[in-house]
Parts: sequence; C-alpha cells; structure tokens
Amino acid sequence: MLTDTMLLNLSTLRAAIVDLDGTMVDTLGDFDLALNRTLKALGLQGVSRAFIERTVGKGGEHLVRQTLAHVGADAALFVAAWTAYQQHYAEVNGQHSQVFEGVVEGLEKLRARGWRLAGLTNKPRAPALALLQAKGLAGYFELCFGGDSFERKKPDPLPLLRTCAALGVAPAQALMVGDSRNDAEAARAAGCPVVLVSYGYNHGEPVQAVGADAVVDRLDHL
Repeated sequence: MLTDTMLLNLSTLRAAIVDLDGTMVDTLGDFDLALNRTLKALGLQGVSRAFIERTVGKGGEHLVRQTLAHVGADAALFVAAWTAYQQHYAEVNGQHSQVFEGVVEGLEKLRARGWRLAGLTNKPRAPALALLQAKGLAGYFELCFGGDSFERKKPDPLPLLRTCAALGVAPAQALMVGDSRNDAEAARAAGCPVVLVSYGYNHGEPVQAVGADAVVDRLDHL
C-alpha cells in the first residue's frame, strides 16, 4: 500500500524511469553466485548474502571494490577480480533471480496511462538488457540505460537528466521508481518526483527514512 505521506499528483506525469535490481527483479541469487565464484577463483574467502544485499546498488565496480576490502584483499586485485566477476555474472545472469510480485502488473498500468517508460540502472547496460529480456520485461521499455551509459552513475543526477532528455520530458514530468537512497538522491537533485519500493536493497537502512514522495509495497500499488 502507499504510505500516508503520498504527495504525488500522477496526472501531471508523462513518464516513469524505473530501476532494475531490487525494484523490478530480485537479483541477489545472481550476485551471490557470481561474486563468490570470483572470490573462490582468486583464493579469497567468500561473503554472505547479507553483505551483498547491503553493498549492491552503486554498480558492479563498487561491489567488487567493497568486497575486496571486506575480505581483506589487496586493492591491486581489482582488475583481475572485476574481469572474473563480469565473466561469472554473464554466466548466471537471470538464472537465480525472480521478478518481484506486482511488477508486471505495475508496468502494465503505467503503460496503460500512456506514460513513456525507461529503465535506468547502475548495472552495466549489456547485462541489464539481457536480464530484462530473460525476465520478459524488455518490451515495456522504450529505452534502457546502464551504469556505463553516462559519465556518472546514480546517485548523481546526470543519468536521470539524460534519460529525461531522451524521453523528451521535463524532469518534473518523470517519476523515478527505485528501491534505495541512490535513486532518491538522484531524483531529488534532478528535479524528478520519486517513489521507492519497500522490499529492495537500501544498504541495510529502512527505505521509509529516505524521504521519498511515497513508498509502495508493490509496483502495481501506484
């Protein structure tokens, strides 16, 4: 359900920009396998799913760097770890992940409003597109941008501003839908309204404390 702090007037909006990991798809299983296979190949100790859940959201490079630091590895291993991680992630992408309940219904409702839809994730664009295809979600989106599509990633506002420009809408007309502080901070700085889902990956913090315009338990509750 919506929180009682709902401030949005949906009638003024023309587009939605939707995050991927933790918002549309639960990808922790893929991250878990790819990351721990990488660590094993490098002779390093594994990490827990709880650590991964707290750490994902700022792009794969950030995840790998933080993981190396967490296990006490030399930072100079990053290039080898990042190369191995990308290979392992490509091997498992979408195989151990699930679309969250209400996502398909929510996207259908947004499209029925006549809104233009774009995907925007900090995951590199190629695996993001592959995941959307594997989960049957790609057809809902006119555009999809990843963490390597622009010079900077969320929480910087640049990806949202560029996505709004590509959609042909003003930031105030584009709703950012995400699961974390990254999405909210990027939206605020870009001038976009923002709704967060209650079930995603917000670095171990309660998403209700982020200060979004609303928090929803399911995407179709919009």
